[in-house]
Amino acid sequence: MTSTSTGSAARLAYETLEPFHIIAYFNPGLKSAQQDTGLNGYSFYVGARGAPFGPCTSSVIASAFYNFNFELIAKSWAAAVDAGLDRVHERRNQMLDDSLRDILGDSVDDASLDELASAYYELAAGLPLGGRPLAAAWSTAPKPDTARLRLWHAVAILREWRGDNHIATLALHGLNGFDAAVFHESQLPDPTVRRRTLGKRILLLTRGWSEEEWEDSVDRLVDAGLVERVEDGHRLTPSGAATYDDIEATTDAVGESIWVGTDDLLERTRPIVKAVIDAGILPGTRSK
Repeated sequence: MTSTSTGSAARLAYETLEPFHIIAYFNPGLKSAQQDTGLNGYSFYVGARGAPFGPCTSSVIASAFYNFNFELIAKSWAAAVDAGLDRVHERRNQMLDDSLRDILGDSVDDASLDELASAYYELAAGLPLGGRPLAAAWSTAPKPDTARLRLWHAVAILREWRGDNHIATLALHGLNGFDAAVFHESQLPDPTVRRRTLGKRILLLTRGWSEEEWEDSVDRLVDAGLVERVEDGHRLTPSGAATYDDIEATTDAVGESIWVGTDDLLERTRPIVKAVIDAGILPGTRSK
C-alpha cells in the first residue's frame, strides 16, 4: 500500500526521465543565471518555468503550478516579466546547455541525442493538450538550437503533461494545491515504504506558505478523514492511504497509452540519465 511502484509504462517513464528533467531546478549554474537576470531564486524559477505562457496574469501561472502560494507567484511573476521572459528563458537554456555539455562531454554524439529528441518530440506531438496548460505552453516553445537542449525540451513537454494530469487527479479528489502538498508529505502507514518528499521545511520555504497555514491544512485533512495527527507530524489514515494510491494509479492510467511500446527508447535514454545522476548535482546523489 502507498508504494508508487505500480509497474505501469507511465510510471516507468516518469521514474526513468525525472532525474534528467529536474537538472533545470537543481543546477550549479542557477546562482549565476539569477544574477545575470537580476532575479532571486523564486522569480527565476517562476519566470523560467512559466516563460512559454508569455506575459499573462499571475493567477494563470499560480493555477498551473498549483501548490504555490498565489502571493509568492504574483510577486515572482511580476519580477520575471519585468526582467523579460524571453531573456529568462534564454538564460535558463544557456545554463542547461552548459551543464549538459559538461556532464555528457563526448560520451554521446549529437546524432544520437537528436535521434532521441526526435522520438520524444514525436510522442509529445500525440498528446491531447486540452486541460493541460503547462504542457500546452511548453509545446509551443521554440525548439532549442542544440541537440542536448532539444532532448531536454521534448522530455519537459511530456513531464509537464504528466504533471497537468496529476493536478487534475488531485482536484478530482478534492485536494487544493497546498493541501495536496501537505497530504503528500504525510507519513505512510508502513514506514518501510520509501518515496520522494520535500520535507516540511523545504516545502514551506519553496512554496511560500507559513507554519500556521501548514497547521490549518493538516486540520482540513484530519477533518476529511485523510490523515491523523501523530507525535511527530501527521500520518495517512486507511482512507488517506487508499486515496493516495488511487491518485497515483489514476495519474499513471491517464498517461499509460502514451508510453506503451517505449521500452527501447527509455533504455537508450538511461545512459544519459545515469550521467546526470552520477554528476552528483541532484539531491541525494554524489559525484562518481
